[in-house]
Amino acid sequence: MVRPQEGPDQRLVSAELSITPLPVARRHLVDVAGNYVEAARFRGRADSLTFESVSEIDHRPIDPAFGEAETLRPGGRFGYEPLDMADLATSVARRFEDPAGEVEAWARRFLRPVGATALKTVLCDMTHAIHGGFAYGVRLEGPPQSPVETLARRSGSCRDFAVLMMEAARSLGLAARFVSGYVYSTAGGPQRAGGGHTHAWARVFAPSCGWAEFDPTNGIVGAAGLIRVAVACDPRQTVPLHGTWAGLGGDYLGMEVEVDARAGAPAAAQPAERLRVARGG
Repeated sequence: MVRPQEGPDQRLVSAELSITPLPVARRHLVDVAGNYVEAARFRGRADSLTFESVSEIDHRPIDPAFGEAETLRPGGRFGYEPLDMADLATSVARRFEDPAGEVEAWARRFLRPVGATALKTVLCDMTHAIHGGFAYGVRLEGPPQSPVETLARRSGSCRDFAVLMMEAARSLGLAARFVSGYVYSTAGGPQRAGGGHTHAWARVFAPSCGWAEFDPTNGIVGAAGLIRVAVACDPRQTVPLHGTWAGLGGDYLGMEVEVDARAGAPAAAQPAERLRVARGG
């Protein structure tokens, strides 16, 4: 999964994936979560395996416009229309254990003790609280920490922060999903964490604006600087590269990944950026 998605905020201008050695078969498919996947099959021996993906994207971030009536109250949960809830149920269901209710207690700190709190305020404050109160560290291997573990450590990687944000939102009855993609910094702008490799963040569904992006690692609300590749309810469904190989136990030499995302000249005189994303590994 390396090909950026297309949508109202990002249009794929071009995309090319080179694989060495050449596969004997390649096929394209859309997975259960609607993500674009390319599968390759090989024959024979090789001393290395390389994937190089180069994409150009016309990126036009959209600021999420939450409705004023979308609020949360102390002790309550966000309510979706029954027709929407039928499709959102898997995104609302929590995936990590929280036996002592620590994640939900932390999430409810962002609600006013009396009266209603705007949904946008809750999610923005939650995003900035993780960004400002947790220490970020790069961890390129292994599954995400549990949200309880991230709360206890007050530190983690981008995927740990994304999972914490998702589970906190779900504890309030909100539909949340995990996003895998790339982050970039504009010339002269703030340098964002998570560059140079795959990045992760969360998205939450609000009826007024649809799926809205939240990057707690960088404190970003909206899609500015974020290029989506894969979205799913569970992080395990967004692994950029996976497969099997046959050989001796000592044959494995390790893996190197490099992502270079840079902004170029816009395609038109509109608030947009032409991006070139190169990924090799």
